[in-house]
Amino acid sequence: MAIILVRAASPGLSDAAVRDIGGISHHGSLQCSSLPLLKKKLARRWMLCSLRYGCLGLDPWEVGRASSPAVYSILAVNPAGEAVVSSEQKVYDVVLKQSALLKRQLRKPVLDVRPQDLEMPRNGLKEAYDRCGEICEENYVDDRGAAPRHMGHLWRTDELVDGPNANYITPTALDRWEKRLEDLFAGRPYDMLDAALSDTISKFPIDIQPFRDMIEGMRSDLRKTRYKNFDELYMYCYYVAGTVGLMSVPVMGIAPESKATTESVYSAALALGIANQLTNILRDVGEDATRGRIYLPQDELAQAGLSDEDIFKGVVTNRWRNFMKRQIKRARMFFEEAERGVTELSQASRWPVWASLLLYRQILDEIEANDYNNFTKRAYVGKGKKLLALPVAYGKSLLLPCSLRNTQT
Repeated sequence: MAIILVRAASPGLSDAAVRDIGGISHHGSLQCSSLPLLKKKLARRWMLCSLRYGCLGLDPWEVGRASSPAVYSILAVNPAGEAVVSSEQKVYDVVLKQSALLKRQLRKPVLDVRPQDLEMPRNGLKEAYDRCGEICEENYVDDRGAAPRHMGHLWRTDELVDGPNANYITPTALDRWEKRLEDLFAGRPYDMLDAALSDTISKFPIDIQPFRDMIEGMRSDLRKTRYKNFDELYMYCYYVAGTVGLMSVPVMGIAPESKATTESVYSAALALGIANQLTNILRDVGEDATRGRIYLPQDELAQAGLSDEDIFKGVVTNRWRNFMKRQIKRARMFFEEAERGVTELSQASRWPVWASLLLYRQILDEIEANDYNNFTKRAYVGKGKKLLALPVAYGKSLLLPCSLRNTQT
């Protein structure tokens, strides 16, 4: 069994999650029978667990502390005995870099890299932002605030591998798209939608790394159709969805009154992206299978007594139900982690983010309502439930940041 050394604790995890250390942890069930023997040799707040899951090592009195670092893995030992850095640690390093950029922005303005090389008509940027808003309405939760500033570019990146011309996209095309991205960050946009993002970059401390990582996720879709374990799947989820959270925090902003660390807010944004992508995966199992793709941890399928053939057959069995229950529980834990970070965002940004979180989490409820049949039934949140979620999201957006509530109790 592969062993991993992890550091905990995430402010987004509840007391129930911590009490559940013996069962389901942040990413699954603990698998280390040798843990009691090794515990005395480890410093407090560290523990050993399986590489299949990122685990918890949280002191109970630290739950809810805004200054607690996010859960991330430090070192893994693969079956060959080689030390490797886990996906969580690689992603957390990106989180630290993004939060450092935002901290520097609070002390000094960003460099002016306005898109001056593109000849734009009068009100050109306004038209570009309006178009981004339309794209957001058509493809994402309606958000006329922060998200449209870069949703136009993200939508076009996503369309490269999921759009009508996806079958014609090659690695070379993605290389060209990355070169275009580099030009955009240098203030040389190609068109109006590029100009909107380039203008945003000039005003906010946005780093190119998450954008590059998103393109890497597109490359992964071209060459990879299976994921050996959750460590691999976690990295994929970061590439295609967690990156969006990291891109958005600088634009959405952190509430001036928030006492949360910048790292914890970025970690929560990352968790929301991971949760959304895991939900997408669980919703689209049947659809992905028709394309020969299985975005589920192969080792966990085997542990549940399932195989690729079971996925392609598309028959709901008790084994499948039990497997899905575990996958849904993991996704909900990421949503729970994300919730605390949403409360720390600026007041104007909370409502759309809360709406997105609540609506996406309901997809998991619908999978359960369909008796875990995500082979032939698509879990869909009806218009009525969507409308009911909006006032709930608005009410949550008015609450004090969690970091302030904790200090006042």
